[in-house]
Amino acid sequence: MGLIHDLGAGALRHLPAETAHSLSLSLLEAGFGPKQRVPSGLETTLAGLALPNPLGLAAGYDKNAAAPDALLRMGLGFVEVGTITPLPQAGNAKPRLFRLKADGAVINRMGVNNEGLAAGIARLAARAGRPGVVGVNVGANKDSADRAGDYVAGLTAAWPHASYITANISSPNTPGLRGLQEGGALEELLGRLAKARTAATADHGAKPLFLKIAPDLDEEAIGGIVEACVTHGLTGLIVSNTTVARPESLTAPHRAEPGGLSGAPLFEPSTKALRTAAIAAKGRLVLIGAGGVASGAAALAKLKAGASAVQLYSALALQGPGLAPRVLKELKAALATEGFTSVAAAVGADLR
Repeated sequence: MGLIHDLGAGALRHLPAETAHSLSLSLLEAGFGPKQRVPSGLETTLAGLALPNPLGLAAGYDKNAAAPDALLRMGLGFVEVGTITPLPQAGNAKPRLFRLKADGAVINRMGVNNEGLAAGIARLAARAGRPGVVGVNVGANKDSADRAGDYVAGLTAAWPHASYITANISSPNTPGLRGLQEGGALEELLGRLAKARTAATADHGAKPLFLKIAPDLDEEAIGGIVEACVTHGLTGLIVSNTTVARPESLTAPHRAEPGGLSGAPLFEPSTKALRTAAIAAKGRLVLIGAGGVASGAAALAKLKAGASAVQLYSALALQGPGLAPRVLKELKAALATEGFTSVAAAVGADLR
């Protein structure tokens, strides 16, 4: 069956990128996804959540919580759905998703297209009682007059149904959104989220709350975000979202398309930003490393730079459903080679 699924993934890669994305998700939702066997011995924790392994799926693939259980069966240790906004929105004009095959990369300017909170939360509520860590990534509508209020609405609605919540303030495809990473706007947002979290915790229990940031921030900006998160009691950061930078190394025809760049070229800048956040946090925040993870070596590098868990997405789209078992097998071997007796033992090793 693994060969069949890989052949199917190969066929999808001949379709236009967004068509392949939508069809693959529909197939998973209909029950046609693989059930992958992955190595044991990679169990770990993320902000108190027990994970079978540290490899997760980043937000952006399953925007509407259509198939989190099918994705977990692919061998992933956790899945993050979304970004979900309070109201449905169509996103940007097509085409808006581009494969850069020669560069192992993807550019997207989707514009946070999703069916809105009502649809996403209904699906999450329907999976109540099922195992697996499923986080919910929430955001703001493009035309919202109160973007901080949108995050509060998302947190409040998703809290009872999520393993953790992520506030996505770093998508480059919603005009002005990244401004929420700065100064007074950040303080207002985190203050309102903290108040909403207190209320949600009283009603439904404590859960981790993460903030997802951009890789295009300098050391001072990352340090400021870290201190603000600590002050307002957030659990941690996801480092990072896609980048608006365009490295000179890119060669694929679509390399100049506007939008967020992900995949292999994002690995170095996102890992640098992760390390900067880890140094600034000094153990006060839990970090998730995302960006360019396509191998066990890349996953281990994120762990050693301070991440407690890692996320992938673009590599899965480019390489198919057999990726997670391959990465985890490589990670287990790499941990043993470097003398780490567990995933947790590797976390922050480069900083010690």
